[in-house]
Amino acid sequence: MEMPVEKKESKTGAIIGTVAAIVLCGLTGLCLLCPASVVIFSGTQEQLGYYFSNWYGIIPFCLSVIGIAIGVAVPIMLLRKKKPAELAAVLPDEPLPPVS
Repeated sequence: MEMPVEKKESKTGAIIGTVAAIVLCGLTGLCLLCPASVVIFSGTQEQLGYYFSNWYGIIPFCLSVIGIAIGVAVPIMLLRKKKPAELAAVLPDEPLPPVS
């Protein structure tokens, strides 16, 4: 008789997804956060005859916060350890008896 061998999950896809999310969303959000916050807190300015209000920085600021949140949430969701024992308790292998 052979001993049952546990099948290990491959984390390669999760690691690639984590690095991609951090580079594409998190890093971009951090790079956009600095100019957006400068525009928000600098006040109204006149440059080349145009007035730039501090409201023009609100949308980039919100987008940068969302990008940073995605860069934090994706690694947590992809790299967390799943518990197969709980799933086996919820879904039994044998069929349910008929209800009378």
